[in-house]
Amino acid sequence: MMAGCLAGCGSGKETGGTHGERQGTESRSGTERESIAERYRQEAVKEEFEENIAESGQSQQNMAVPEGIEEEACDSVVSAADTYNSVMDSASNSEYVKIGYGESGYDTREYDYQEEHRFVSTKDSPLSTFAADCDTASYSNIRSYIEEGTLPPTGAVRVEEMINYFDYDYVSDPEAGKKFAVYTEYADCPWNKDTKLMMVGLNTAAIDMSEKKASNLVFLIDTSGSMYEENKLPLAQKAFKMLAENLDENDRISIVTYAGSDTIVLNGVAGSEAYTICEALDSLEASGSTNGSAGLITAYEIAEQQFIKDGNNRVILATDGDLNVGLTSESDLVGLITEEKDSGIFLSVLGFGSDNLKDNKLEALADHGNGNYSYLDSVYEAKKVLVDEMGGTLYTVAKDVKLQIEFNPEQVKGYRQIGYENRTLSAEDFADDMVDGGEVGAGHVVTALYEVVPVDSEFDVPETETKYTSKKQSTDYSGELATVNIRYKEPDGDKSTLETAVIKAESVQKGMSHDLSFASAVAAYGMLLTDSTYKGTATYKMAEELAEAGITVEINERDMAQASNDQLYRSQFLELVRKTEKLSQREPEAQMWQCD
Repeated sequence: MMAGCLAGCGSGKETGGTHGERQGTESRSGTERESIAERYRQEAVKEEFEENIAESGQSQQNMAVPEGIEEEACDSVVSAADTYNSVMDSASNSEYVKIGYGESGYDTREYDYQEEHRFVSTKDSPLSTFAADCDTASYSNIRSYIEEGTLPPTGAVRVEEMINYFDYDYVSDPEAGKKFAVYTEYADCPWNKDTKLMMVGLNTAAIDMSEKKASNLVFLIDTSGSMYEENKLPLAQKAFKMLAENLDENDRISIVTYAGSDTIVLNGVAGSEAYTICEALDSLEASGSTNGSAGLITAYEIAEQQFIKDGNNRVILATDGDLNVGLTSESDLVGLITEEKDSGIFLSVLGFGSDNLKDNKLEALADHGNGNYSYLDSVYEAKKVLVDEMGGTLYTVAKDVKLQIEFNPEQVKGYRQIGYENRTLSAEDFADDMVDGGEVGAGHVVTALYEVVPVDSEFDVPETETKYTSKKQSTDYSGELATVNIRYKEPDGDKSTLETAVIKAESVQKGMSHDLSFASAVAAYGMLLTDSTYKGTATYKMAEELAEAGITVEINERDMAQASNDQLYRSQFLELVRKTEKLSQREPEAQMWQCD
Protein backbone atom coordinates (compact mmCIF):
# COMPACT_ATOMS: atom_id res chain seq x y z
CA MET A 1 0.00 0.00 0.00
CA MET A 2 1.15 3.56 -0.61
CA ALA A 3 2.29 5.32 2.51
CA GLY A 4 0.16 8.20 3.57
CA CYS A 5 -2.79 7.49 1.26
CA LEU A 6 -5.26 7.30 4.10
CA ALA A 7 -3.89 10.05 6.29
CA GLY A 8 -6.71 12.39 5.33
CA CYS A 9 -9.44 9.76 5.12
CA GLY A 10 -12.90 10.93 6.14
CA SER A 11 -13.99 14.42 6.81
CA GLY A 12 -14.14 14.30 10.59
CA LYS A 13 -11.53 15.45 13.04
CA GLU A 14 -10.10 13.18 15.76
CA THR A 15 -10.42 15.71 18.56
CA GLY A 16 -13.14 15.48 21.12
CA GLY A 17 -15.70 18.02 22.22
CA THR A 18 -19.18 18.63 23.44
CA HIS A 19 -22.24 19.92 21.67
CA GLY A 20 -21.58 23.28 20.08
CA GLU A 21 -17.87 23.31 20.98
CA ARG A 22 -15.46 24.38 18.24
CA GLN A 23 -12.01 22.81 17.70
CA GLY A 24 -8.76 24.48 16.64
CA THR A 25 -7.51 28.04 16.76
CA GLU A 26 -8.63 30.75 14.41
CA SER A 27 -6.06 33.15 13.01
CA ARG A 28 -8.66 35.86 12.55
CA SER A 29 -10.65 37.15 15.44
CA GLY A 30 -14.42 37.24 15.60
CA THR A 31 -14.11 41.00 15.59
CA GLU A 32 -12.46 41.00 12.14
CA ARG A 33 -15.12 38.69 10.69
CA GLU A 34 -17.76 40.81 12.34
CA SER A 35 -16.37 43.86 10.60
CA ILE A 36 -16.82 42.26 7.16
CA ALA A 37 -20.51 41.54 7.66
CA GLU A 38 -21.07 44.78 9.55
CA ARG A 39 -19.34 46.88 6.88
CA TYR A 40 -21.56 45.50 4.13
CA ARG A 41 -24.62 46.01 6.31
CA GLN A 42 -23.60 49.63 6.95
CA GLU A 43 -23.03 50.16 3.24
CA ALA A 44 -26.55 48.85 2.62
CA VAL A 45 -27.86 51.37 5.14
CA LYS A 46 -25.96 54.12 3.35
CA GLU A 47 -27.35 53.09 -0.07
CA GLU A 48 -30.87 52.99 1.31
CA PHE A 49 -30.35 56.42 2.85
CA GLU A 50 -29.16 57.84 -0.48
CA GLU A 51 -32.09 56.25 -2.34
CA ASN A 52 -34.49 57.90 0.08
CA ILE A 53 -32.86 61.25 -0.61
CA ALA A 54 -33.24 60.80 -4.36
CA GLU A 55 -36.88 59.79 -4.00
CA SER A 56 -37.71 62.77 -1.81
CA GLY A 57 -35.98 65.21 -4.16
CA GLN A 58 -33.78 66.58 -1.42
CA SER A 59 -30.16 67.53 -2.01
CA GLN A 60 -27.67 64.92 -0.82
CA GLN A 61 -25.13 67.62 -0.10
CA ASN A 62 -27.18 68.95 2.77
CA MET A 63 -27.81 65.56 4.38
CA ALA A 64 -25.60 63.67 6.87
CA VAL A 65 -24.73 60.06 5.99
CA PRO A 66 -24.76 57.57 8.91
CA GLU A 67 -21.26 56.71 10.17
CA GLY A 68 -19.45 53.40 10.06
CA ILE A 69 -20.07 53.06 6.94
CA GLU A 70 -5.51 24.30 -9.96
CA GLU A 71 2.30 11.57 -17.14
CA GLU A 72 0.22 9.01 -18.39
CA ALA A 73 -1.26 6.28 -16.23
CA CYS A 74 0.36 2.91 -15.59
CA ASP A 75 0.15 -0.53 -17.12
CA SER A 76 1.01 -2.06 -13.73
CA VAL A 77 0.88 -1.54 -10.00
CA VAL A 78 4.11 0.47 -10.11
CA SER A 79 2.66 3.06 -12.45
CA ALA A 80 -0.47 3.32 -10.33
CA ALA A 81 1.84 4.44 -7.54
CA ASP A 82 3.49 6.87 -9.97
CA THR A 83 0.07 8.33 -10.71
CA TYR A 84 -0.51 8.85 -7.01
CA ASN A 85 2.87 10.51 -6.56
CA SER A 86 2.23 12.86 -9.45
CA VAL A 87 -1.04 13.85 -7.84
CA MET A 88 0.76 14.63 -4.61
CA ASP A 89 3.27 16.77 -6.49
CA SER A 90 0.40 18.53 -8.19
CA ALA A 91 -1.33 19.18 -4.88
CA SER A 92 1.87 20.65 -3.52
CA ASN A 93 1.84 23.19 -6.32
CA SER A 94 -1.84 23.94 -5.82
CA GLU A 95 -2.61 23.10 -9.44
CA TYR A 96 -5.25 20.80 -10.83
CA VAL A 97 -4.12 17.93 -13.06
CA LYS A 98 -6.00 19.09 -16.10
CA ILE A 99 -7.30 16.54 -18.57
CA GLY A 100 -8.77 18.79 -21.23
CA TYR A 101 -12.23 20.13 -21.91
CA GLY A 102 -14.62 20.60 -24.79
CA GLU A 103 -12.42 18.96 -27.43
CA SER A 104 -15.42 17.77 -29.42
CA GLY A 105 -16.46 21.33 -30.16
CA TYR A 106 -20.08 20.96 -29.08
CA ASP A 107 -21.89 20.88 -25.78
CA THR A 108 -24.94 18.79 -24.91
CA ARG A 109 -24.79 18.84 -21.13
CA GLU A 110 -28.12 18.41 -19.34
CA TYR A 111 -29.26 19.79 -15.99
CA ASP A 112 -32.48 19.98 -14.07
CA TYR A 113 -33.58 23.43 -13.00
CA GLN A 114 -35.04 24.00 -9.55
CA GLU A 115 -36.67 27.25 -8.47
CA GLU A 116 -34.87 28.59 -5.42
CA HIS A 117 -36.50 28.69 -2.01
CA ARG A 118 -38.47 31.82 -1.13
CA PHE A 119 -38.97 33.42 2.25
CA VAL A 120 -41.88 31.84 4.10
CA SER A 121 -43.77 32.92 7.19
CA THR A 122 -42.96 30.97 10.33
CA LYS A 123 -46.59 31.23 11.44
CA ASP A 124 -47.70 29.66 8.16
CA SER A 125 -44.88 27.11 7.78
CA PRO A 126 -42.79 26.62 10.93
CA LEU A 127 -41.32 23.34 9.62
CA SER A 128 -38.52 23.07 7.06
CA THR A 129 -38.05 19.42 6.06
CA PHE A 130 -35.41 18.02 3.72
CA ALA A 131 -33.25 14.97 2.97
CA ALA A 132 -29.56 15.15 3.88
CA ASP A 133 -27.26 15.55 0.89
CA CYS A 134 -23.57 14.62 0.79
CA ASP A 135 -23.19 15.00 -2.99
CA THR A 136 -20.41 17.35 -4.08
CA ALA A 137 -20.68 17.13 -7.89
CA SER A 138 -21.98 20.65 -8.42
CA TYR A 139 -18.88 22.40 -7.06
CA SER A 140 -16.27 20.50 -9.10
CA ASN A 141 -18.49 20.76 -12.19
CA ILE A 142 -18.77 24.54 -11.76
CA ARG A 143 -14.99 24.64 -11.38
CA SER A 144 -14.59 22.87 -14.73
CA TYR A 145 -16.71 25.56 -16.40
CA ILE A 146 -14.62 28.34 -14.90
CA GLU A 147 -11.40 26.57 -15.95
CA GLU A 148 -12.85 26.42 -19.47
CA GLY A 149 -13.33 30.16 -19.34
CA THR A 150 -17.12 30.24 -19.20
CA LEU A 151 -19.80 30.72 -16.56
CA PRO A 152 -21.98 27.71 -15.67
CA PRO A 153 -25.70 27.48 -16.48
CA THR A 154 -28.10 28.01 -13.61
CA GLY A 155 -29.05 24.32 -13.48
CA ALA A 156 -25.45 23.34 -12.70
CA VAL A 157 -25.49 25.36 -9.48
CA ARG A 158 -26.66 23.51 -6.38
CA VAL A 159 -25.56 25.59 -3.44
CA GLU A 160 -25.85 22.82 -0.84
CA GLU A 161 -23.40 20.63 -2.82
CA MET A 162 -21.02 23.56 -3.10
CA ILE A 163 -21.12 24.16 0.65
CA ASN A 164 -20.83 20.45 1.46
CA TYR A 165 -17.77 20.08 -0.78
CA PHE A 166 -15.79 21.59 2.09
CA ASP A 167 -14.97 20.33 5.55
CA TYR A 168 -15.99 22.32 8.63
CA ASP A 169 -14.54 22.31 12.12
CA TYR A 170 -17.57 20.87 13.90
CA VAL A 171 -17.52 18.64 16.96
CA SER A 172 -15.71 15.50 15.83
CA ASP A 173 -17.44 12.68 17.67
CA PRO A 174 -21.14 12.40 18.59
CA GLU A 175 -22.06 11.92 22.22
CA ALA A 176 -22.42 8.37 23.50
CA GLY A 177 -25.52 6.75 22.03
CA LYS A 178 -25.84 9.41 19.32
CA LYS A 179 -25.21 9.00 15.59
CA PHE A 180 -24.66 12.69 14.91
CA ALA A 181 -22.95 15.63 16.54
CA VAL A 182 -24.89 18.86 15.93
CA TYR A 183 -23.39 22.33 15.63
CA THR A 184 -25.40 25.52 15.23
CA GLU A 185 -24.46 29.16 14.76
CA TYR A 186 -26.50 32.33 14.36
CA ALA A 187 -25.08 35.69 13.22
CA ASP A 188 -25.69 38.75 11.03
CA CYS A 189 -26.29 38.11 7.32
CA PRO A 190 -23.65 39.91 5.20
CA TRP A 191 -25.89 40.59 2.19
CA ASN A 192 -29.11 41.62 3.95
CA LYS A 193 -29.08 44.08 6.85
CA ASP A 194 -32.55 42.98 7.97
CA THR A 195 -31.85 39.24 8.31
CA LYS A 196 -29.62 36.80 10.17
CA LEU A 197 -27.73 33.73 8.94
CA MET A 198 -28.23 30.41 10.72
CA MET A 199 -25.91 27.43 10.21
CA VAL A 200 -26.88 23.85 11.11
CA GLY A 201 -24.03 21.34 10.88
CA LEU A 202 -24.04 17.56 11.39
CA ASN A 203 -21.13 15.18 11.38
CA THR A 204 -20.43 11.55 12.17
CA ALA A 205 -17.34 9.92 13.64
CA ALA A 206 -14.55 9.19 11.15
CA ILE A 207 -13.90 5.51 10.46
CA ASP A 208 -10.71 3.83 11.66
CA MET A 209 -9.49 2.38 8.36
CA SER A 210 -7.44 -0.27 10.20
CA GLU A 211 -10.74 -1.63 11.51
CA LYS A 212 -12.87 -1.03 8.40
CA LYS A 213 -15.45 -3.54 7.22
CA ALA A 214 -14.61 -5.77 4.27
CA SER A 215 -15.82 -4.27 0.99
CA ASN A 216 -17.56 -5.86 -1.97
CA LEU A 217 -17.11 -3.30 -4.73
CA VAL A 218 -18.33 -3.52 -8.30
CA PHE A 219 -16.74 -1.00 -10.67
CA LEU A 220 -19.41 -0.34 -13.29
CA ILE A 221 -17.59 1.49 -16.10
CA ASP A 222 -19.11 3.12 -19.17
CA THR A 223 -16.91 2.15 -22.17
CA SER A 224 -19.16 3.54 -24.88
CA GLY A 225 -17.86 5.74 -27.68
CA SER A 226 -18.73 8.94 -25.85
CA MET A 227 -16.15 8.03 -23.15
CA TYR A 228 -13.07 8.16 -25.44
CA GLU A 229 -11.86 11.61 -24.41
CA GLU A 230 -8.98 12.00 -21.95
CA ASN A 231 -11.21 13.44 -19.23
CA LYS A 232 -13.54 10.42 -19.35
CA LEU A 233 -12.47 6.73 -19.60
CA PRO A 234 -8.71 7.39 -19.22
CA LEU A 235 -9.41 9.48 -16.14
CA ALA A 236 -11.78 6.83 -14.74
CA GLN A 237 -9.07 4.18 -15.19
CA LYS A 238 -6.60 6.28 -13.21
CA ALA A 239 -9.18 6.94 -10.50
CA PHE A 240 -10.02 3.25 -9.99
CA LYS A 241 -6.29 2.37 -9.88
CA MET A 242 -5.80 4.79 -7.01
CA LEU A 243 -8.74 3.24 -5.18
CA ALA A 244 -7.41 -0.30 -5.85
CA GLU A 245 -4.12 0.63 -4.18
CA ASN A 246 -6.00 1.15 -0.91
CA LEU A 247 -7.80 -2.21 -0.75
CA ASP A 248 -6.72 -5.45 0.94
CA GLU A 249 -7.20 -9.23 0.90
CA ASN A 250 -10.55 -8.97 2.70
CA ASP A 251 -12.08 -6.91 -0.10
CA ARG A 252 -13.67 -8.26 -3.28
CA ILE A 253 -13.44 -6.38 -6.56
CA SER A 254 -15.50 -6.93 -9.69
CA ILE A 255 -15.48 -4.94 -12.94
CA VAL A 256 -18.47 -4.69 -15.26
CA THR A 257 -18.36 -2.59 -18.42
CA TYR A 258 -21.16 -1.51 -20.68
CA ALA A 259 -21.44 -0.05 -24.17
CA GLY A 260 -23.84 -1.61 -26.66
CA SER A 261 -23.88 -4.60 -24.28
CA ASP A 262 -22.44 -5.36 -20.85
CA THR A 263 -19.32 -7.42 -20.10
CA ILE A 264 -18.04 -8.94 -16.86
CA VAL A 265 -14.29 -8.22 -16.84
CA LEU A 266 -13.53 -9.33 -13.26
CA ASN A 267 -15.70 -11.19 -10.75
CA GLY A 268 -14.82 -11.24 -7.07
CA VAL A 269 -11.04 -10.77 -7.24
CA ALA A 270 -9.34 -10.12 -3.88
CA GLY A 271 -8.56 -6.47 -3.24
CA SER A 272 -4.91 -7.40 -2.66
CA GLU A 273 -4.61 -8.46 -6.33
CA ALA A 274 -3.82 -4.91 -7.41
CA TYR A 275 -1.77 -6.08 -10.44
CA THR A 276 -4.74 -8.06 -11.81
CA ILE A 277 -7.12 -5.18 -11.20
CA CYS A 278 -4.80 -2.67 -12.90
CA GLU A 279 -4.32 -4.98 -15.91
CA ALA A 280 -8.07 -5.32 -16.29
CA LEU A 281 -8.54 -1.57 -16.11
CA ASP A 282 -5.77 -1.00 -18.70
CA SER A 283 -7.53 -3.35 -21.14
CA LEU A 284 -10.64 -1.16 -21.39
CA GLU A 285 -11.33 0.81 -24.59
CA ALA A 286 -14.18 3.13 -25.51
CA SER A 287 -16.47 2.30 -28.43
CA GLY A 288 -20.12 1.65 -29.28
CA SER A 289 -23.48 2.84 -27.99
CA THR A 290 -24.53 3.17 -24.36
CA ASN A 291 -26.84 0.60 -22.72
CA GLY A 292 -26.43 1.76 -19.15
CA SER A 293 -29.53 0.03 -17.82
CA ALA A 294 -28.19 -3.41 -18.85
CA GLY A 295 -24.91 -2.60 -17.13
CA LEU A 296 -26.67 -1.54 -13.94
CA ILE A 297 -28.68 -4.77 -13.81
CA THR A 298 -25.55 -6.91 -14.29
CA ALA A 299 -23.56 -4.90 -11.75
CA TYR A 300 -26.19 -5.40 -9.06
CA GLU A 301 -26.40 -9.12 -9.91
CA ILE A 302 -22.62 -9.45 -9.41
CA ALA A 303 -22.81 -7.43 -6.19
CA GLU A 304 -25.47 -9.80 -4.89
CA GLN A 305 -23.38 -12.86 -5.86
CA GLN A 306 -20.36 -11.47 -4.00
CA PHE A 307 -22.41 -10.01 -1.12
CA ILE A 308 -20.50 -9.75 2.18
CA LYS A 309 -22.74 -10.02 5.22
CA ASP A 310 -22.16 -7.12 7.60
CA GLY A 311 -19.75 -5.70 5.02
CA ASN A 312 -19.69 -2.72 2.70
CA ASN A 313 -21.49 -3.69 -0.51
CA ARG A 314 -21.44 -1.04 -3.22
CA VAL A 315 -21.65 -0.43 -6.96
CA ILE A 316 -19.46 2.44 -8.21
CA LEU A 317 -20.72 3.81 -11.51
CA ALA A 318 -18.32 5.79 -13.75
CA THR A 319 -19.99 7.49 -16.72
CA ASP A 320 -20.83 10.72 -18.49
CA GLY A 321 -24.50 9.73 -18.24
CA ASP A 322 -25.06 9.67 -22.01
CA LEU A 323 -27.41 6.67 -22.16
CA ASN A 324 -28.87 6.04 -25.63
CA VAL A 325 -29.85 2.32 -25.62
CA GLY A 326 -32.19 0.46 -23.25
CA LEU A 327 -33.73 2.53 -20.49
CA THR A 328 -32.69 6.09 -21.28
CA SER A 329 -35.13 8.43 -19.56
CA GLU A 330 -34.52 9.80 -16.09
CA SER A 331 -37.80 8.33 -14.78
CA ASP A 332 -37.08 4.84 -16.15
CA LEU A 333 -33.60 4.82 -14.63
CA VAL A 334 -34.99 5.98 -11.29
CA GLY A 335 -37.53 3.15 -11.39
CA LEU A 336 -34.77 0.63 -12.06
CA ILE A 337 -32.47 1.87 -9.32
CA THR A 338 -35.30 2.15 -6.79
CA GLU A 339 -35.99 -1.58 -7.20
CA GLU A 340 -32.33 -2.37 -6.51
CA LYS A 341 -31.73 -0.15 -3.48
CA ASP A 342 -33.52 -2.44 -1.01
CA SER A 343 -30.95 -5.19 -1.66
CA GLY A 344 -28.52 -3.70 0.87
CA ILE A 345 -26.22 -2.56 -1.93
CA PHE A 346 -25.28 1.09 -2.00
CA LEU A 347 -24.36 3.23 -5.00
CA SER A 348 -21.64 5.78 -5.72
CA VAL A 349 -21.88 7.75 -8.96
CA LEU A 350 -18.82 9.33 -10.55
CA GLY A 351 -19.50 11.78 -13.35
CA PHE A 352 -16.97 12.48 -16.11
CA GLY A 353 -16.62 14.76 -19.11
CA SER A 354 -17.40 18.31 -20.00
CA ASP A 355 -19.19 18.28 -23.34
CA ASN A 356 -22.14 15.94 -22.80
CA LEU A 357 -22.44 15.30 -19.06
CA LYS A 358 -25.98 14.22 -18.19
CA ASP A 359 -25.93 15.62 -14.70
CA ASN A 360 -29.68 15.28 -14.26
CA LYS A 361 -29.59 11.49 -14.79
CA LEU A 362 -26.55 10.92 -12.57
CA GLU A 363 -27.94 12.94 -9.70
CA ALA A 364 -31.27 11.11 -9.94
CA LEU A 365 -29.52 7.73 -9.84
CA ALA A 366 -27.56 8.67 -6.72
CA ASP A 367 -30.53 10.24 -4.94
CA HIS A 368 -32.80 7.22 -5.52
CA GLY A 369 -30.16 4.48 -5.17
CA ASN A 370 -28.93 4.96 -1.61
CA GLY A 371 -25.87 6.74 -2.93
CA ASN A 372 -23.69 9.77 -3.44
CA TYR A 373 -22.67 11.70 -6.55
CA SER A 374 -19.27 13.24 -7.30
CA TYR A 375 -17.93 14.84 -10.45
CA LEU A 376 -14.29 14.11 -11.33
CA ASP A 377 -12.68 16.77 -13.49
CA SER A 378 -9.07 15.80 -12.69
CA VAL A 379 -6.83 13.15 -11.11
CA TYR A 380 -6.58 15.56 -8.22
CA GLU A 381 -10.35 15.41 -7.61
CA ALA A 382 -10.26 11.59 -7.99
CA LYS A 383 -7.74 11.44 -5.16
CA LYS A 384 -9.90 13.67 -2.98
CA VAL A 385 -13.03 11.55 -3.48
CA LEU A 386 -11.59 8.01 -3.60
CA VAL A 387 -8.51 8.26 -1.35
CA ASP A 388 -8.61 11.24 1.01
CA GLU A 389 -12.35 10.93 1.65
CA MET A 390 -12.59 7.18 1.10
CA GLY A 391 -14.47 6.62 4.36
CA GLY A 392 -17.18 9.15 3.57
CA THR A 393 -17.53 8.06 -0.07
CA LEU A 394 -17.61 4.28 0.42
CA TYR A 395 -18.76 3.55 3.98
CA THR A 396 -22.35 4.50 4.80
CA VAL A 397 -23.03 4.90 8.52
CA ALA A 398 -26.61 6.19 8.29
CA LYS A 399 -29.18 5.96 5.51
CA ASP A 400 -32.45 7.75 4.83
CA VAL A 401 -31.24 10.73 6.86
CA LYS A 402 -33.79 13.55 7.06
CA LEU A 403 -33.77 16.86 8.87
CA GLN A 404 -36.70 18.92 10.06
CA ILE A 405 -36.01 22.37 11.45
CA GLU A 406 -38.87 23.80 13.51
CA PHE A 407 -38.71 27.58 13.88
CA ASN A 408 -40.24 29.37 16.86
CA PRO A 409 -42.68 32.09 15.65
CA GLU A 410 -42.03 34.08 18.84
CA GLN A 411 -38.45 34.60 17.70
CA VAL A 412 -38.56 34.14 13.92
CA LYS A 413 -40.87 36.04 11.57
CA GLY A 414 -39.78 34.09 8.49
CA TYR A 415 -36.92 32.14 6.94
CA ARG A 416 -35.45 30.93 3.67
CA GLN A 417 -33.37 27.78 3.22
CA ILE A 418 -30.33 28.32 0.98
CA GLY A 419 -30.08 25.33 -1.36
CA TYR A 420 -31.54 21.80 -1.01
CA GLU A 421 -34.31 22.70 -3.48
CA ASN A 422 -34.34 19.18 -4.98
CA ARG A 423 -34.14 17.54 -1.55
CA THR A 424 -37.21 19.21 -0.03
CA LEU A 425 -39.76 16.96 1.69
CA SER A 426 -43.21 17.57 3.06
CA ALA A 427 -43.56 17.82 6.83
CA GLU A 428 -45.40 14.49 6.87
CA ASP A 429 -42.51 12.76 5.07
CA PHE A 430 -40.19 13.30 8.02
CA ALA A 431 -41.62 10.52 10.20
CA ASP A 432 -42.63 8.31 7.25
CA ASP A 433 -40.03 5.53 7.03
CA MET A 434 -41.25 4.69 3.53
CA VAL A 435 -39.97 8.04 2.24
CA ASP A 436 -36.35 8.07 1.09
CA GLY A 437 -33.80 10.35 2.75
CA GLY A 438 -30.09 10.83 2.16
CA GLU A 439 -27.05 8.70 2.89
CA VAL A 440 -24.24 9.90 5.17
CA GLY A 441 -20.78 8.33 5.10
CA ALA A 442 -18.19 7.92 7.84
CA GLY A 443 -16.75 11.28 8.84
CA HIS A 444 -19.08 13.14 6.51
CA VAL A 445 -20.13 16.68 7.32
CA VAL A 446 -23.60 17.92 6.35
CA THR A 447 -24.20 21.68 6.44
CA ALA A 448 -27.38 23.69 5.89
CA LEU A 449 -27.77 27.47 5.88
CA TYR A 450 -30.90 29.52 6.53
CA GLU A 451 -31.49 33.21 6.07
CA VAL A 452 -33.64 34.08 9.06
CA VAL A 453 -35.92 37.09 9.56
CA PRO A 454 -36.04 37.97 13.28
CA VAL A 455 -39.45 38.75 14.72
CA ASP A 456 -38.53 42.42 15.22
CA SER A 457 -37.10 42.89 11.71
CA GLU A 458 -38.67 45.35 9.29
CA PHE A 459 -38.17 42.82 6.46
CA ASP A 460 -41.58 41.93 5.04
CA VAL A 461 -42.60 38.26 4.97
CA PRO A 462 -46.01 37.43 3.43
CA GLU A 463 -48.29 35.84 5.98
CA THR A 464 -51.58 34.00 5.60
CA GLU A 465 -54.30 34.86 8.10
CA THR A 466 -56.16 31.78 9.35
CA LYS A 467 -59.26 31.65 11.48
CA TYR A 468 -58.45 28.59 13.56
CA THR A 469 -54.76 29.11 14.26
CA SER A 470 -54.05 28.33 17.91
CA LYS A 471 -52.65 31.25 19.89
CA LYS A 472 -52.19 29.30 23.13
CA GLN A 473 -49.14 27.30 24.24
CA SER A 474 -48.96 25.14 27.34
CA THR A 475 -45.17 25.54 27.59
CA ASP A 476 -43.00 28.62 27.32
CA TYR A 477 -40.55 28.26 24.42
CA SER A 478 -39.74 31.95 24.12
CA GLY A 479 -36.04 31.32 24.75
CA GLU A 480 -35.75 28.95 21.80
CA LEU A 481 -34.98 30.02 18.25
CA ALA A 482 -35.53 26.63 16.59
CA THR A 483 -35.33 22.87 17.11
CA VAL A 484 -33.26 20.57 14.89
CA ASN A 485 -34.89 17.17 14.41
CA ILE A 486 -32.93 14.36 12.71
CA ARG A 487 -34.20 10.97 11.57
CA TYR A 488 -31.97 8.19 10.24
CA LYS A 489 -31.79 4.42 9.76
CA GLU A 490 -28.85 2.13 10.35
CA PRO A 491 -27.31 0.95 7.02
CA ASP A 492 -29.00 -2.43 7.40
CA GLY A 493 -32.11 -1.18 9.23
CA ASP A 494 -35.64 -0.28 8.17
CA LYS A 495 -36.86 1.68 11.21
CA SER A 496 -35.75 5.24 11.84
CA THR A 497 -34.33 6.78 15.02
CA LEU A 498 -34.99 10.36 16.13
CA GLU A 499 -32.38 12.77 17.53
CA THR A 500 -33.01 16.41 18.46
CA ALA A 501 -31.09 19.56 19.37
CA VAL A 502 -32.38 23.00 20.43
CA ILE A 503 -31.02 26.32 19.15
CA LYS A 504 -31.28 28.99 21.83
CA ALA A 505 -32.36 32.50 20.87
CA GLU A 506 -29.51 33.91 22.94
CA SER A 507 -26.96 32.09 20.73
CA VAL A 508 -26.83 35.02 18.29
CA GLN A 509 -23.27 36.22 17.69
CA LYS A 510 -21.97 39.56 16.51
CA GLY A 511 -19.01 37.94 14.71
CA MET A 512 -19.07 34.83 12.55
CA SER A 513 -16.80 31.84 13.15
CA HIS A 514 -14.34 31.06 10.35
CA ASP A 515 -16.66 28.20 9.28
CA LEU A 516 -19.79 30.33 9.00
CA SER A 517 -17.80 33.05 7.27
CA PHE A 518 -16.54 30.56 4.67
CA ALA A 519 -19.90 28.84 4.20
CA SER A 520 -21.57 32.21 3.70
CA ALA A 521 -18.91 33.02 1.07
CA VAL A 522 -19.81 29.85 -0.84
CA ALA A 523 -23.51 30.62 -0.52
CA ALA A 524 -23.02 34.18 -1.79
CA TYR A 525 -20.91 32.85 -4.69
CA GLY A 526 -23.68 30.41 -5.63
CA MET A 527 -26.34 33.13 -5.50
CA LEU A 528 -24.22 35.36 -7.73
CA LEU A 529 -23.78 32.55 -10.28
CA THR A 530 -27.56 32.17 -10.52
CA ASP A 531 -28.32 35.88 -10.16
CA SER A 532 -30.53 34.98 -7.21
CA THR A 533 -33.47 37.19 -6.35
CA TYR A 534 -32.19 37.13 -2.77
CA LYS A 535 -28.52 37.97 -3.34
CA GLY A 536 -29.09 41.41 -1.85
CA THR A 537 -25.86 43.36 -1.65
CA ALA A 538 -23.69 40.29 -2.34
CA THR A 539 -20.78 40.81 -4.75
CA TYR A 540 -17.79 38.70 -5.77
CA LYS A 541 -15.68 41.04 -3.66
CA MET A 542 -17.85 40.25 -0.64
CA ALA A 543 -17.53 36.49 -1.32
CA GLU A 544 -13.77 36.93 -1.59
CA GLU A 545 -13.51 38.76 1.72
CA LEU A 546 -15.74 36.28 3.53
CA ALA A 547 -13.70 33.38 2.12
CA GLU A 548 -10.47 35.03 3.21
CA ALA A 549 -11.87 35.36 6.74
CA GLY A 550 -12.77 31.66 6.62
CA ILE A 551 -9.21 30.56 5.91
CA THR A 552 -7.46 30.06 9.23
CA VAL A 553 -3.88 29.84 7.95
CA GLU A 554 -2.03 31.75 5.26
CA ILE A 555 -1.00 29.37 2.46
CA ASN A 556 1.71 30.07 -0.12
CA GLU A 557 3.58 27.90 -2.63
CA ARG A 558 6.31 27.01 -0.14
CA ASP A 559 4.03 25.50 2.51
CA MET A 560 1.34 24.08 0.19
CA ALA A 561 2.44 20.47 0.88
CA GLN A 562 2.06 20.97 4.64
CA ALA A 563 -1.35 22.64 4.45
CA SER A 564 -4.32 20.56 5.55
CA ASN A 565 -6.67 19.46 2.79
CA ASP A 566 -9.57 21.58 3.98
CA GLN A 567 -7.47 24.75 4.13
CA LEU A 568 -6.02 23.96 0.69
CA TYR A 569 -9.50 23.53 -0.79
CA ARG A 570 -10.60 26.81 0.76
CA SER A 571 -7.64 28.65 -0.74
CA GLN A 572 -8.48 27.19 -4.16
CA PHE A 573 -12.05 28.38 -3.77
CA LEU A 574 -10.78 31.89 -3.18
CA GLU A 575 -8.89 31.74 -6.50
CA LEU A 576 -12.02 30.38 -8.18
CA VAL A 577 -14.03 33.37 -6.99
CA ARG A 578 -11.42 35.74 -8.42
CA LYS A 579 -11.45 33.94 -11.80
CA THR A 580 -15.23 34.00 -11.85
CA GLU A 581 -15.37 37.70 -11.16
CA LYS A 582 -13.14 38.35 -14.19
CA LEU A 583 -15.34 36.13 -16.38
CA SER A 584 -18.48 37.88 -15.17
CA GLN A 585 -17.09 41.21 -16.32
CA ARG A 586 -16.97 40.11 -19.97
CA GLU A 587 -19.51 41.32 -22.47
CA PRO A 588 -22.58 39.00 -22.59
CA GLU A 589 -21.75 38.04 -26.19
CA ALA A 590 -18.48 36.50 -24.96
CA GLN A 591 -20.29 34.05 -22.69
CA MET A 592 -21.24 30.60 -23.98
CA TRP A 593 -23.86 30.05 -21.25
CA GLN A 594 -26.37 32.70 -20.35
CA CYS A 595 -29.34 30.52 -19.45
CA ASP A 596 -30.45 26.90 -19.43
